[in-house]
Amino acid sequence: MFVRAVYATGDPARIEAAIRALNSEGRDLLADRPEYRGAGVFVDRDLGKLLAVSWWGSEAARRNSDQVMSERRGPMLEPFAGTVAVRNYEVAVFRSAQLPRTGGGLRCAWVEFDPADTDLFAETFRSSAVPRLEALPGFAQCALFVDRQRGRGMAGSLFVDRASMAASRTGQAAARRADSAKARVTVVGLEEFEVVHADVHPAYAP
Repeated sequence: MFVRAVYATGDPARIEAAIRALNSEGRDLLADRPEYRGAGVFVDRDLGKLLAVSWWGSEAARRNSDQVMSERRGPMLEPFAGTVAVRNYEVAVFRSAQLPRTGGGLRCAWVEFDPADTDLFAETFRSSAVPRLEALPGFAQCALFVDRQRGRGMAGSLFVDRASMAASRTGQAAARRADSAKARVTVVGLEEFEVVHADVHPAYAP
C-alpha cells in the first residue's frame, strides 16, 4: 500500500470551506481513480491545519492519480490554504482494532532516520509500538508511513475520541523515547488532529 499526504496551513476561519470541498468533490475524484483504497481528513481548527491522506493499492496507481488531483487541489483548498505540502510514502505497517469515528483523534509523529535503517524502524514499530497501542483504551488504528529514499516518515495513531488520545500522551511519550533510541529515529514534529473522516478498511492492511 502507498499513500499521498497533503498538509495545508491557512486561516482557521476559512477551514470549513476546505473540509466541505474535500469531503464532497475530493472524495468523488479519488473514488474514480483505479486502486483507490480510502482516505482520511484530519484538522486542527484552532491553528488552521489540515492533513489529507489518500491510500492506493500500488505506487503506480498513486502516481497516476497525481495529475488530476494536483490540478484540482488548489481550487478545493481555496480560500483556506496559505501553504500546501505534498509527500508520498510507502505503508510499512498498518493495524486496525476498530474503525475511527468522526470527532476522534489522530496523533502523528514526523520522523527522520537513516534510509538504511528503514526495515529496522518498521520492525521496531510493528513489534514494540503496535502491541502497546492496541492495549490502550479507545485505540482504533495505527500506521507507519516511510520514504525509504529520503529517510523520513510519519507514525500515526487514531483514537475513537479525543479524551482517549489525551489519556495516552504520557505513556506514548515514554514509549516513543524508547523506540526512537532502539530504531535510531529522530522525531522532528509531533501533532494532534481531530478526525473529520477516515475510511481505510482493515482488509487493505499490508
